[in-house]
Parts: sequence; C-alpha cells; structure tokens
Amino acid sequence: MHFNTLNRVRQQMYGCFERSADALFNLGDALLSEPQARSLPELSLSVFFQRGWPSVYEALQDGRINVERLREVFVQALLEDKPVDEPVWIGLDSSSMERLEAKTNRDRGMIYMANLPHATTPVSVGWQFSTLMLLPEQPSSWVGILDQRRISSEQTAIEVGIEQLRAVLPLIKQAVIVLADRWYAVARFVQACRELGCAGLIRLKRNRKLYRPAPARTGQRGAPRKHGALFQGTRPETQGPADAQWEGVDEHGKRVVVSCWKRLHFREAPESEVCVIRVQREAARDTKRDPRESWFIWTASQEIPLEQVRPCYRKRFSQEHGYRFLKQDLLWTQAHLRTPEQVERWSWLVACACNQLLLCQQSGLAVLRPWENRQRPATPRQLRRGMPSLLQQLGTPAAPPKPRGKSPGWPKGRVRTPAEHFVVIKKPKPVPKTRRKRA
Repeated sequence: MHFNTLNRVRQQMYGCFERSADALFNLGDALLSEPQARSLPELSLSVFFQRGWPSVYEALQDGRINVERLREVFVQALLEDKPVDEPVWIGLDSSSMERLEAKTNRDRGMIYMANLPHATTPVSVGWQFSTLMLLPEQPSSWVGILDQRRISSEQTAIEVGIEQLRAVLPLIKQAVIVLADRWYAVARFVQACRELGCAGLIRLKRNRKLYRPAPARTGQRGAPRKHGALFQGTRPETQGPADAQWEGVDEHGKRVVVSCWKRLHFREAPESEVCVIRVQREAARDTKRDPRESWFIWTASQEIPLEQVRPCYRKRFSQEHGYRFLKQDLLWTQAHLRTPEQVERWSWLVACACNQLLLCQQSGLAVLRPWENRQRPATPRQLRRGMPSLLQQLGTPAAPPKPRGKSPGWPKGRVRTPAEHFVVIKKPKPVPKTRRKRA
C-alpha cells in the first residue's frame, strides 16, 4: 500500500472523531507505536501522544466517534484492492471482557470465559463484544475489523451479529461468505443470511435437530404436515444415505470423507433450507479441540464443492489469532474504564490501530528480534515495532495541544461522592414451549 493512501485513510479516520478528536487520534497513534506499554497511563508517555496523561481518560469519557462513517472508511480501505469476482471471507464471533470486581461498571452480565481450569466453572462477570472480521486467505493474525459492538444485557450475540451484517454487507461489492461458530447455527441467523444475500458456512452441534421437507398431502382430514422426517447427527438411523460425498486425503496423507445432506431445515424456519455437511478426518485425535467428526451447515442455495469445505472453514481460525493479538498486544481488555461507552470508544481505537497495521502489511517495516525466524512471513506484532518511523514521516492530522495553565484543582468544600454500584444482570432462561394435549 502506498503511503499516500495510508495518509488519506488516516485523514478520513480523523474526520470520524467528532469530539476530542485530537486526543483520540493521538491515543490511537500511541497504541499503534508503543509495543512495550501495558496500560493507558503508559501510552500517555509516547512521543506521539502530545498531551498529558489525564487527556487519555478525558478523551475516552467525552469523545464522540461517528461509527457509521468510520465503518465505511474501514470497508473502503480494506477492500479497495480486492477483485470484484473474488469472494470476501468474513468471520463473526463474540469475545468476553472480564470485569469481575468492577462493581461500578454498568450493565455487566454473566459471560463465558474459555481456557479456564477444568475444575473451575468457565463463567465470570463482565462485558461481551461481537466482532465482524475480514479474514485472510491463509490462517494468520492479519485480520481487519469491519465492525465491533458491545452486546448489552438485553441483547444476544445472534441479534447483534445480524445487525452488524445488515450494516456492513450493503457497503461490500463482492460476494460475501460468513464463517461462524456453532452458536450461530439457528433458524433466525439462517433467515438473515438468506435475506441479506450472503452465504454462510457455520459449524453445527451434533445434537441439533433438523427436518426434511414435508411429505405431500395424503387426502386425509386435518392440517398438512409442516416437517418431514427428523435428521440428527447423534442418531445415525435418522440420517439415511448422503446426497453427495467426496473422499480424499489431507495434508498429512490421511483419509478425509465429506458427506452432504440437502434440503434440510430448522423447525422454526421451514422455508429456509440448508445443506448439512459432515467431515470425517482419520488424522484427528478425537478430542474436544480436534474432533474426528465435525458438522456444518451451508446456507446458500448455490452448492459448495465438498472438497473445499474443510479448507474454507479453516480460515475462521484467523479470528481466534486476531482476538489474541487484540488482547495481548493492543491492550483491548486491559484498559480499565468505568462506563460501557468508554469501552466502546476504546474498542474502536483498537480497531483503527489493527486496520492500519493490516494496510501496512506489505510495507517491509517489520522489526524482528535476533531469535525470530526470518524465513516466515512477518506478523502484526513485528510490524508494530517499526511503526514509529513511519508515523514520524506521515505526521498527524491532530492539532497540537494548547497550554491552559495550572488546573484549579478540586473546589474547596465540595464533597466527594462515591461512584454508584451496579448489580450483575443475569439473563433469564427461555421458557420451553408446551404443546397442547388433544382432548
């Protein structure tokens, strides 16, 4: 990418900051160029943050970001060189931000925390964010963030994900394929993909129940059947022969069998038919992380080549690498802020830094340690080490700070009131529907 193009994108990002724009942009440059900083106060020590450390929190508290306009800037910049005839791979997933002891944080809820010890319940307290990522062709941490939203206690990850797709897909000219985890394999999400005109390759739980098309009417009295025979991955007797099958070998020379059953649907959406795909791998260790048998659904009406199912879905694991980079390097979850609005503004600044690194992927500015392998492609972490030299050449659109003299301090006689405490919000469990008994 040419440096003039990057400078133009930075100018557009700066124009999306409607309040406290200078401090917000300086904070984004500090995050982009200070790999050794581990907190917000340490970011204020950067040479690219031209203000004092209180301006960090003041910008996140009083700032205002035009999210709709910034989303358009991201889509245009990241997909500018993408051919129109090639599909765009987008990953949709949610990640948690733990705030267990922060009682003054509003709208905290129960969240799932992965990678905890087996003896501990993987549940904590905090916030949850839904992220729409642009995935690379090869699995890596070179991801782009198209949209990032907090999931409130009154929403679900599926609802927020559908809203994100509705906001981003109209901005993309190419065909879009959404890769998602098994939590999104529900009727509502399948219907949304059909309405928005995008394809979806989604992992499926083995025990999920799907149904074949309803049989023709028999001429007997009563309402016609809405669903056909049951299909369930845990019950082989319900599957029957596959409509299509492919057999080959993986990169280790081991046998791989991909089977497909067509024209299936969820009970809540009989009109939205999907294809159920089963991938059996002989080389798998048959563990929870490496299962020997995996199930997927394909939501588009156009068939997907069965030999491409496994390589295509492997692109989704780049989102896991992207989350790790956001949390470990870009301090996404390490910024201790009080209100959800401040965390949302910080999340958009993290997205700005991540996308600028992606735009500079081919710049050749990566700085490697003596023990790092130079034969492998450079990583965002290595490129981030060389960003100070680039930012020094590009400059900043932010205006320099204006000296205001010494602060008057806290007014004499004013009583300090403690911050308000909030309780943890627990979502009620859905009540199962009961069928009426016929008399």
